Amino acid sequence: MNYIKLSWRNLWRNRRRTLITVASIFFGVVLSTLMSSMMNGTYQNMIDMMVKISTGYIQVQDPSFGESRSVNDVFYPQPELIESIDKTEEVTVVAKRLESFALFSSGADTRGGAVIGIEPQYDTLTSNLRNWVSEGSFLESGGKGVLVTSNIARSLNLGVNDTIIVISQGYRGVTSAGLFPVTGIIEFSTPQMNNLGVFMDVGAAQELFHADSMVTSLMIMVSDYTHVNRISRKIKDLAPGLSVKDWTELNPDLVNFIEGDRSSGNLMIGILYMVIGFGILGTIIMMVAERKKELAVMTAVGMRKYKLSLMFFIETLLIGLIGVISGFAASIPLIGYFVNNPIRLPGDMAEAYLQYGFDPYMFFSAAPSVFINQAIIIFVIAMAISLYPVLKVKKCL
Repeated sequence: MNYIKLSWRNLWRNRRRTLITVASIFFGVVLSTLMSSMMNGTYQNMIDMMVKISTGYIQVQDPSFGESRSVNDVFYPQPELIESIDKTEEVTVVAKRLESFALFSSGADTRGGAVIGIEPQYDTLTSNLRNWVSEGSFLESGGKGVLVTSNIARSLNLGVNDTIIVISQGYRGVTSAGLFPVTGIIEFSTPQMNNLGVFMDVGAAQELFHADSMVTSLMIMVSDYTHVNRISRKIKDLAPGLSVKDWTELNPDLVNFIEGDRSSGNLMIGILYMVIGFGILGTIIMMVAERKKELAVMTAVGMRKYKLSLMFFIETLLIGLIGVISGFAASIPLIGYFVNNPIRLPGDMAEAYLQYGFDPYMFFSAAPSVFINQAIIIFVIAMAISLYPVLKVKKCL
């Protein structure tokens, strides 16, 4: 306890030196937390947007559907299965989907594309397609109307209230054809998505493909994507004989993009750690140099070197704790502000994000790991640097 008191007093004998060292640690924690929060928040938003539009966080499928993408590889979702999945912790919604391919025709024009049957009542919790309806209105649950993506509509000269002909092969090879009124046109921000095809109520899709009460997948949304692996394992136990895939298996291109971008982000954080480390080391070297005469006098009057080393270590430990705790405390309201007020990207960068279907903002994450991990890493760096004065005392005095 006496060493702690002595070390604490020594810190404030030269307030400027101590505050400079504390400030370097403080800003290191704040900057690294901001960067980590921005990376995690941006990736989380990308993942959330892409899985909502396409696959969901988890899908339950027939084991053969992933390879064949055929309407023949459907399954009947038992009500008990849906209920048990819906009751799984952190699952927000379980929605039925029936997907296949078809020819679309209007007059003399024909285009190919996908037919996707959805449950409109769950749209706000899954794909949120209603936000992309540029003309007309959204689907009604149990209705016969369809939503057509904009490029398909232009190719076929279709507008709202026109009729589209859908021709395909149904379940077990049955010929499928139907006339459907166009209730709305969908305009995605990603150009490729506008070639997708047609969305309709899952009941209308089942009737079209003669797949009564059957689906190609159950689309499952969760409250936190970081828990997908754990939830996926639980669902596998509930659905024996069926294939359960998470978003990483269903969206490999998105995973590759994020991993590539994360590598460059981690490199930048690594460089930031180096700058922070050298900043702390510089102030510690200055502290030792300024106190060289003092330490020589203390040694001359009989104080042992190991006690001096211990005192220096405690001083550095206290400086590290003050810097980390203050940086941690300052990061919380700062990150909280940016979580609620994401930063809009400028010009060309915003356009690039929009082309890939992402919101043109830098989002931030308030996940506890963002704060804790950065505080621990900076503290470890400070503790590693504390070895310098300890070794210096042993060698020079």
